[in-house]
This record gives sequence, C-alpha cells and structure tokens, in this order.
Amino acid sequence: MEQNRQLVEDFYTAFQAKDYAAMNACYHPEIHFRDPVFMNLYGSRARAMWHMLCERGKDLVIEFNNIKVGETAGSAHWEAWYTFNTGRKVHNIIDATFEFRDGKIARHEDVFDLWRWTRQALGPVGVALGWSPIIRSKVRQTAWKGLDAFIAKHPEYQS
Repeated sequence: MEQNRQLVEDFYTAFQAKDYAAMNACYHPEIHFRDPVFMNLYGSRARAMWHMLCERGKDLVIEFNNIKVGETAGSAHWEAWYTFNTGRKVHNIIDATFEFRDGKIARHEDVFDLWRWTRQALGPVGVALGWSPIIRSKVRQTAWKGLDAFIAKHPEYQS
C-alpha cells in the first residue's frame, strides 16, 4: 500500500512541477481517465491531456491532500488555481479516485462541479447557462478539439 501512496504523491508532485513526463510515468499503459469534461480518455490521449494542461498552465498552482490508498484502489483531494483562456481566474476543487495495477495507476477519475467551473471560466454565460446541457456539451467539444489539435502537433501521442 505504501507503493500506491507514493505513486499518487509522485503524480501530484510532478503536476505541481508541471512535469508531465513524470506524471505519465505513473500511469499504466492502458490508463483510463475520466472527468466531467473529457469523459473518457484512454492510453496516449490521457497522457497527452496532462502534457497539454501542464504546457498551457503558465500560472497553474496545484495543492493535494487526503491521500487514501489500499491494495487496488485509492483516492485523493486536489485543487487547482489557474487563468483560463478567457482570461478569467479559476479555482477548481477536485476529488480523485484511482485503481492500481502492476504498480501503476490504471484508472483515474476526477470529479468536480462543472457548473461551478463554468461560472468561473466563462463568467456571465457560465453563471446563466453553465448548468445546461448545451453549454456543457460546448465545453466538452471545445476541450476535445483542443486536445485533438495538441495531439496533431505531438506525434508521440498519435496511435
């Protein structure tokens, strides 16, 4: 269990340093990542997402705590502060769960309040409509397009 605790600590410590390579080294080759925006990312797409977020997060600050691990699963709480591409400041509060396999993170799910995020990132539109399926869908589509464009420029993530 100590190995799993260290794995989670290594992942978030690397995130604090914006060291996507070290983050990705914590992931199993068959990683499955999900959150309210990306929904389901597998393998190299999940790794590319962290690379993209680290590269774009010029003022990104990460804090993590409350790591709990067992033999095959674990959880952690983390928070992120950054400026979104709208120029608006965001403070995202996330709870993560993990499944471990072969000494790596094989499944990673981040849960956060997407409406809270849209209110911060999108301002008045997010306040008024961030709860709506239309805005949520638009946020997801924009994120996927951004990830696709990032992958197109980084052949190491192309499958």
